[in-house]
Order: sequence, then structure tokens, then C-alpha cells
Amino acid sequence: MSAMTGEPLGALAPAPCAPRVETVRQTAPAAEDLPMQWVTGEPLQRLLRDFSGERTGYVRISDKGYFFPSKFATEMPHFVNFKARPSDTWVVTYPRSGTTWTQEMVWLLANDLDFDTARSVPLNDRFPFFEFSGFFHEATTREFLEHNAGSTERQQAVLDMATPGYRLLANAPSPRFIKTHLPFTLLPRNLLNSGAKVIYLARNPKDVAVSFFHMNRLILTQGYTGDFETYWNYFQNDLHAWTPYWSHLEEGWQRRTHPRVLFMFYEEMRKDTPAAIRKVAHFLGKQLNDEQEARLGNHLDIVNFRKNPAVNSEALYDLGIMRRDEQAFIRKGEVGGWKNYFTPELEAQADQWIAENLAKTDMRFPDCKSGC
Repeated sequence: MSAMTGEPLGALAPAPCAPRVETVRQTAPAAEDLPMQWVTGEPLQRLLRDFSGERTGYVRISDKGYFFPSKFATEMPHFVNFKARPSDTWVVTYPRSGTTWTQEMVWLLANDLDFDTARSVPLNDRFPFFEFSGFFHEATTREFLEHNAGSTERQQAVLDMATPGYRLLANAPSPRFIKTHLPFTLLPRNLLNSGAKVIYLARNPKDVAVSFFHMNRLILTQGYTGDFETYWNYFQNDLHAWTPYWSHLEEGWQRRTHPRVLFMFYEEMRKDTPAAIRKVAHFLGKQLNDEQEARLGNHLDIVNFRKNPAVNSEALYDLGIMRRDEQAFIRKGEVGGWKNYFTPELEAQADQWIAENLAKTDMRFPDCKSGC
């Protein structure tokens, strides 16, 4: 956890001196083992200045201090007490680690390469984002509703996105496919004992940060307005959503030998996509012939993937939740693109941070000889 101090709170306490956040409409489960601490002082003021999507504050959750916007203070106990099912398939990542690409691969493998449905039904509907609701602050949700005032259908779509995944998924038919960026310690308590399958994906932090920087400028639930160097410092200092990054990855790495967990590196998947397809297929209990493997590989080719509206969150543009003047939701998907963003000084700072953290683990990113 960062050394920053803050004010401790009970699991359901509102943020100090802040507008009331929309709360869940049921009594939250007990969460005595989820210590929480509000971010305060000058760091909070900088965050509220640079991220326009959050209007109340930020909270650190668990003994590792995972960083979230204020709404998670009331929602997190529900997420950890959500009931996983044996037929579930979860894709778990730190954001921008190849999540969407892997979701599409997993869904198609599990659904016998049903390309027609994959092209016609948005991925967000086939593979819901478990905790997206936590980023819909009461004030920004009102703004999205006002933006869509001429359409009750679009307003309902906004309200659905602002509805917690633990509600929407509780009565969803099996098999469920669930995307999350929560670390293992904040995932449903029964997940690994439920029989569910979990694919955890890791990606080197420089490429993650560049991609997440663009995502935070693109989507107004975050609404980042600063430059990349400022953004990197938030990321490195655990002042950004779902950080600490290294704790997140280490939790996945520690569970890599669990029989229901498949741990993969995005860099390896992109370097040899056919091998990645075969590995994921085996984990899901599926077999493909050469023709099927080639069709799936072509569907997942980054050029084709970027042109596929079903995976590009097109609805978020239409609803005014994503900006059309920023880079697309699906960007380049390349390995090593960070080199276009880091100054020599920032690269040296990042390299030192990475080296210090890799010294604490036996996890190693692949193909890092030319720099990670």
C-alpha cells in the first residue's frame, strides 16, 4: 500500500464531508475483514481535479489498499459475497491487459464458435463487466440520463450500466461469462471452490499504463484530463483504480497452479495466437480442428478486431459515456507501444520501479530483453 494516510471507516460509512453517494437498496453483508480507508488531503484534491468522473472521493479497500472510487465503499461487500457457480467462466485482469480480446476468444471457444451471435450481440451483453457500476457516480449518472433525455431506451441502458453486477448476474441463466478487474482477494469468496473456471491475464505495466491512460481519457466515468506523465505517477503510486498493480498480479501469479485457474501473459498470447487458442481451448475442455482454429485466429486478428462493432463498446459512444474525439476503445493491441510515450527520465523511473517489484517475486514478463 502507498504510504499515504487517510481516514479509516466502517464498511458502510459515507465519505466525510461529501455529497451522499447512491447506495445499494439492501443491507450490505458484513465485511469486517474488508478494512477501508478514505483518501484525504492534497492527493484527493489532485485526483478530483484530474478525474472528472468521480465527484466524492476515493477509498482504499482491504489490507492491500486496493484503490476505488467512493461508491465501492458500499458495493464491495456485495461483490465479495456474490455466489459463483460451477458453470461460470471468469476473465480476470488488471485493466488494459488484453481483456476484451481474451473475452471474445473465451466466449467463442465456449460457445462452439458461434460467430453469428458474436457479431450481432455486443460483447458487454454476452460477457458482462462485474463491477462497472462502481464507476457510475450519482452525479455523472444524472448527466448521462440528461444526455439521453429523448430516449427512454437509452436512459434504461444507462441505468442498467449503473446497476451492480451482483444484482444483474444473480438471476442470469447459466452458463455465465463474467469480466472483472477485481483482484482475487476481492472476488467472490466461493469462486475458486465453486468449480468455476478463471482465466487470469497479465501484461507488462508500461503497455498497461499507456492503454489505460487513453481509456481514462476516453470514458467519462473516469474523465481523465491530464497528461501521460502525471497519469503514470498516479499509476505507479497506487492512486488509480484497481491499483496496487503489483499486488493484483501477484495474487494471480500465486494461484497459477490452481486447477481451475489459467494464468497467461498477454505478450505470449499475441506472439503466438494459435498456441494461445489451443491452450485456452484445452482449459475450457474444447477441441478445434485446423480450419476452426484458423477462423478464430482471423476473427481475433487485431485489424479485424478493431473493425468489429460488437467488441468496441459502440453503445457507450451513443450514450455519451465515451468520447468520440479520443482514441478508440480497441486500440493497437501492440507489445512495446509504451516506447512512444516515455521520456528517458520517465523510463528510468519506471524501470527502477519495475525492477524493485520484480525483485519481490519469481514472476517474469516474457520477451523483456529489449526493455519492459
